[in-house]
Amino acid sequence: MRAPRALPLLPLLLVACAQQPDYRAETAPPEAVTALDLERYQGLWYEIARYPNRFERGCTAVTARYALREDGKVAVTNSCLKDGERDVAEGVARRTGEATLRVRFAPSWVPFAEGDYWVLALEPDYSAALVGSPDGKYLWILSRTPSLSGEVLDRMIAEAEARGYDADALELTPQPAGPPSA
Repeated sequence: MRAPRALPLLPLLLVACAQQPDYRAETAPPEAVTALDLERYQGLWYEIARYPNRFERGCTAVTARYALREDGKVAVTNSCLKDGERDVAEGVARRTGEATLRVRFAPSWVPFAEGDYWVLALEPDYSAALVGSPDGKYLWILSRTPSLSGEVLDRMIAEAEARGYDADALELTPQPAGPPSA
């Protein structure tokens, strides 16, 4: 019997997962928003702030585009400028709860390649969102525009702190004034 081709990658994946710091002191999972309309949520989002992570190291002008698919899943296109070049990652998300999803950017045969994507706070007009993983390793503040008012940013930071996330670990993401280039 042949071992699966992905088996040699398993130790690397486990090491990569273990190296991401946990910025959340709470042990109970945070609360996600009680209602999320994916029709309204889809579209272009700009990353305003994030926890440091290996896959966005050196990235500026970070955006995420979400599009509903016919099968009910969500197409995810993440983009950033890295070393002067546009870097794009495409994935698929599936809903696991009202405002919780699992996102995959690797082929389906790669084990342990899904990540949690929980919408933790959302402006009523869907202009800004706080998104993170319940284990506290990932957190993002997203906006429909390249900048966010200080009032809304402060509100998102307060929402993060109320859910046990370390707001001091957030890094602001440099964004250009115009729309992202393809």
